[in-house]
Amino acid sequence: MESTGGPYLNTAAVTSPVGIARLLQMTFGCTTFSLVAHRGGFSAAYGTFCMFVWTFCFAITVFITTCEFTHLHSCLSISWGNFTAAFAMLATLMSVTAAVIYPLYFVQLDCYPIGCEVRDFRIAASVFAGLLFVVYAAEVFLTRAKPGQVTSYMATVSGLLKIVQAFVACIIFGALVNDSQYSKYVATQWCVAVYSFCFVVTVVVVAFSVTGKTAMLWFPFERSVVIYTFGAVLLYVSAAVVWPVFCFDSKYGSPRRPGLCAKGRCPWDSQLVVAIFTYVNLLLYVVDLAYSQRIRFVSHL
Repeated sequence: MESTGGPYLNTAAVTSPVGIARLLQMTFGCTTFSLVAHRGGFSAAYGTFCMFVWTFCFAITVFITTCEFTHLHSCLSISWGNFTAAFAMLATLMSVTAAVIYPLYFVQLDCYPIGCEVRDFRIAASVFAGLLFVVYAAEVFLTRAKPGQVTSYMATVSGLLKIVQAFVACIIFGALVNDSQYSKYVATQWCVAVYSFCFVVTVVVVAFSVTGKTAMLWFPFERSVVIYTFGAVLLYVSAAVVWPVFCFDSKYGSPRRPGLCAKGRCPWDSQLVVAIFTYVNLLLYVVDLAYSQRIRFVSHL
């Protein structure tokens, strides 16, 4: 009898190094949120975020693996290579954040007052959360563009950096809304406008790459991305100068943390986080600009 499954199933989706990495991602992800849900426990915004990360990454990884194993991804009107590369980078960033946050807020060495069993479950969940980050990072390493290779844009250094830039911008926005007093000066409002503009355009670039619609644009997408990246560098340079001056100069703000400032509700702390990640994103955009001039865009892979 002639086999009906061979031509329709892609066994490389689960036997290749990338496929094995995805199987491990599903295993570690399911184990992590199962341990937390069963006995480890979670609470407040930090715990909810961690559970969202683990369940979201697990669901999308199952979807990607299923589509590649059954070839269903060929029926989707998206650039599959760009989509998987973008998700792998995003999952790496989200999983490392959860792997740091969960043990920081929920793991303790003593059994009191949560009990030894709950403590052990939380420690085990933290270990698997760390392993989950490692296997997502391994996928990024395996699927990244090699020198001289023509590949999907999101698999290049420039494409991966776009995901990191958007993620860092989200951290900045989180600090801004946490009582950062950014509306106090027009100059700091300008900085918020810079963060918002660059974030939106970066997300649009990623969206066009993932959907594979870059060829439909009436202007050269690759050249526009390079020009935008150069503009983003200039904008972030201005924010990197303006924000510290109007937050930490003694004339406008405070060079030191106020002594009576409550922990977790101190505007100075939020302003410091914004300043640090402003410089991080500036560095990312500078590196992006250097790499974006040496790549070849491919939207249909």
